[in-house]
Amino acid sequence: MISIKALAAKPFAKIVAKGIKKWSLNPIETQEKVFKQLISDAAGTAFGKDHDFISINNHEDFVKRVPVRDYEALKSYVDRVVEGEENILWKGKPVYFAKTSGTTSGSKYIPITKESMPSHVEAARNAILMYINETGKTKFVNGKMIFLQGSPILKEQKGIQLGRLSGIVAHYVPKYLQKNRLPSWETNCIEDWETKVDAIVEETLPENMTIISGIPSWVQMYFERLIEKTDKKVGDIFKNFNLFIFGGLNYEPYRAKFENLIGRKVDSIELYPASEGFFAFQDKQNEKGMLLQLNSGMFYEFIEAEHFFQENPKRITIKDVKLGVNYVMIISTNAGLWAYNIGDTVQFTSTLPYRVIVSGRIKHFISAFGEHVIGKEVEEALNVAISNSNASINEFTVAPQINPEDGLPFHEWFIEFENEPEDFEIFSKTIDTSLQSQNSYYKDLIIGNVLQPLKITRIKKEGFKNYMKSIGKLGGQNKIPRLANDRKIAETLYETKMVK
Repeated sequence: MISIKALAAKPFAKIVAKGIKKWSLNPIETQEKVFKQLISDAAGTAFGKDHDFISINNHEDFVKRVPVRDYEALKSYVDRVVEGEENILWKGKPVYFAKTSGTTSGSKYIPITKESMPSHVEAARNAILMYINETGKTKFVNGKMIFLQGSPILKEQKGIQLGRLSGIVAHYVPKYLQKNRLPSWETNCIEDWETKVDAIVEETLPENMTIISGIPSWVQMYFERLIEKTDKKVGDIFKNFNLFIFGGLNYEPYRAKFENLIGRKVDSIELYPASEGFFAFQDKQNEKGMLLQLNSGMFYEFIEAEHFFQENPKRITIKDVKLGVNYVMIISTNAGLWAYNIGDTVQFTSTLPYRVIVSGRIKHFISAFGEHVIGKEVEEALNVAISNSNASINEFTVAPQINPEDGLPFHEWFIEFENEPEDFEIFSKTIDTSLQSQNSYYKDLIIGNVLQPLKITRIKKEGFKNYMKSIGKLGGQNKIPRLANDRKIAETLYETKMVK
C-alpha cells in the first residue's frame, strides 16, 4: 500500500526540479544576480566599507578591491564577530558559528547567518527530491533514515549558538521527517564515537532502515559493527535499504567494500557540504559530477591550481571555466565570507548545467620533486588497480619518501586492505602505470630515474581507525588526508606500529 507521504513526494519533487532547472540553465545570469545582491547587502558592513563595496559594479572591481583570503587572513574580522560586534562581515550577527578544527589557527569559527542557513538544509533535501523526480522511487520515504553526524548540543557565546555543522543542521530536520529520523537525540549527543556507533547499532537493528547517510569511512565502521552483532550482511538486516547518501570523501575506493558489506548494490547520492556552504549535490544518477549551487547566496570564483601560488593569479567566474582543469574554488557568501579560499580543488565535468567533482585539497598534494600529484589522480589510480584485481580496501594515504635507505626516492602508499591482492607486484605496478598516464610530470620523473615506482606499505586491520583515535580525531566529520607533501602521518603510523 502506497502511503500519503510517498504519493505527495512525486509532485513536490517535480516542482522543486522545475525550479532547479530554471536557474541551472541560466547560470551566468543567476550568478550575476547573486553577486549584485551580496555586494548590496554587505555595503554597510565594516568589511564592505573597508573594501569600498559601494563602488563595486562588476567582478573586475571586486577583484581589485577584495583579495583572496583564507581563514587566517580573514581572522581579524571573524574575531570581532566572535566578540559580539554587529555588522562586521555581514549585516547584524550570525545565528550560529560552525566550529571546525583548523590546522594553523586552532579552532575555526565559521559564521552561519539567517540568510545562509536555508541552503545548508534545502540542498540535502533537494538532492533527494531530484533523485525521486529522476527515478520515480518513493518507497524509502516510509522507512527510517539515519545520518551519522556530530553532537547537536550547542553552546552560546556572546548571543551566538556554537557547534558542529552537522549538529546545527540536526535542529532543522523538517517535522514530516522527525518520526523517520534516527538516531535518537540522546544517542546523537554521545561524544565518544565508538560508544555512539554501538548505541546507533542497538537503535537501528529492529528498524526498517531505508536511507543511510554519512562519510563513507565512518558508515563503514557502523556497517562492520552491525555485521559483528548479527553475522548478517547489512542488506539482509535492512531489506528495504536502497539509498546511500554520502559526502566528504570519494566513494569509489570504498564501493567494492561497501557492496560486500551490504551484499548487493544500492543507489547512491553524493553531496558536497561544508561549514562554509553547501556547494553541490548529485542531481543525476548517470551523470558524472555534482550540480553546483549557483542560486544559494554564494558567488564562485576559480583559480587554476597550478598557478595558485603565483603572485596575483587570475581569478575567473563560471563563464570562463573549462572542463577537466584543476581549479581552486573561491567563494563569497551571504554568511559574510569574501573571496574566501576553502582549500578545495574542483574540476568541471559539465558546463550546462555546471557540475563539479572535488579533486582534492590545495594543501594536500605531493610535489616533493615537482610532480604535483593530486587527490583525484591517486584515487583513480587505486580504483583501476582494484577493478583489475580481487582486492578491496578500508583506507589509504600517500606520502613521499625522500631519503630511503636504499635506491631512489619514491611515493609510499599506506593501504589498509580488506582483501589483499593476489599479486602485490602487479597491483602496485597497475597503480603506478595509471598514475603516470594521468600525470606527465610524475611519468617524466619515473622515466628520468629521479623517482622509482611507488611502494605499498600495508597497514594493520583498524590501523587507520587507531591512528585517528591516537590524535583525537576519531569519528564525526574527520577524515584521513589522501595525500601529504610531508611524512607526519607516515611517521606516526610507523611510531604507533600500525604498519605490518
